Amino acid sequence: MRLGLVVLGIASALFASGVSGPATLLIDDFSRDGLSAIGQTWQTFTDRVMGGLSDGRAGFETLDGKRCLRLQGNVSLENQGGFVQAALPLAKGGDSFDASGFKGVRIWVRGNGAAYYLHLRTADNRLPWQYYEAGFETGRTWQQVDIPFADFKPENLGQALDKRNLKRLAIVAAKRAFTADVAVARIEFYE
Repeated sequence: MRLGLVVLGIASALFASGVSGPATLLIDDFSRDGLSAIGQTWQTFTDRVMGGLSDGRAGFETLDGKRCLRLQGNVSLENQGGFVQAALPLAKGGDSFDASGFKGVRIWVRGNGAAYYLHLRTADNRLPWQYYEAGFETGRTWQQVDIPFADFKPENLGQALDKRNLKRLAIVAAKRAFTADVAVARIEFYE
């Protein structure tokens, strides 16, 4: 009985502190200012790559004591536009990452109260407008959001997400004209 209480106490302490248990894979905790926990670097894209008029930037800062990636900008729907994003390759050299042992993506976020998206790209995505998307809400305080892989819907694709062939993950502000301000303090895959 005592061992059970000790284990429960440790698990409660880990949960309360925000430290993940062994059933996760850390993608980034933003403690390395640009180099993720998986050894890749973040890149910022806007719809200007296809003629749109959105402006955006991503940087590393500390908010409420948490080191984070903060994506800010103005999303414009003019000129066929509509997105600002920060993206991270999940494997080196264009290889794929096999996430089949995991159930989904866990993020710690805060923002301006707007809705944002996580995008995943796989080896099946040949065109820039092909991806898998799941939405999440933000609030003014940090919150943990778990997004199961089953919630990622294909955009401009016919096939379901193949989590054995992940190429890239992105934090995205899109689909409506607004001022984007979202921060992510941790990203991991969870079992």
